Amino acid sequence: MIIFNDLLIPATTASTAALEVATAYQTPALLSHSRRVYIWAAALAEQESISYDDELLFVASMFHDLGLSPEFDSHTVSFEVAAGHVARVFAAGAGWSPERQDRVAEVIVRHMVFDTDVNDDPEGHLIARAASLDIVGLDADRLTAEFRAEVLAQHPRLGLKEEFLACFEEQAARKTASTAARAVNSGLAGRMSGNPLDGELR
Repeated sequence: MIIFNDLLIPATTASTAALEVATAYQTPALLSHSRRVYIWAAALAEQESISYDDELLFVASMFHDLGLSPEFDSHTVSFEVAAGHVARVFAAGAGWSPERQDRVAEVIVRHMVFDTDVNDDPEGHLIARAASLDIVGLDADRLTAEFRAEVLAQHPRLGLKEEFLACFEEQAARKTASTAARAVNSGLAGRMSGNPLDGELR
């Protein structure tokens, strides 16, 4: 059985600081989404016996959508690439090695890649699956209804569906070759409309 309280913020200085930054720059809905992405990812890892770096996964989860925030929005690159650059700067300030700085940026970029091999990049694999679970409900049934309800009670959706879709559509209009544009053009709105999480406790 997965215990919700076992999946909270890792006890590291970088994790605490990442949450502070995410709280300062994200809307309540996107912050709550980021918190859920970490929890879904950690829960999937526990359920499937996937070894991962909890600090790296948490920091990547907090920063993965930061490129959607006006302060870090880029007019030249996809939002996840912009978020990866912000995370790299954060990681350098946190004293992480250059290799670890590269890793957090890589994990964030890969959250928009849905076939990341778990053996090559467990954190990238997990965050991609967790983000898809939260946005379109992909594989939500791999976690129990009771666990999902507990997570949603602690970190409610707060109108994420409408806000997230609006962000992606705005990104797509400005950056027609971006991953956001590809998602919108491939029917993101329809996939989001069927997300079972939006019918559960908010």
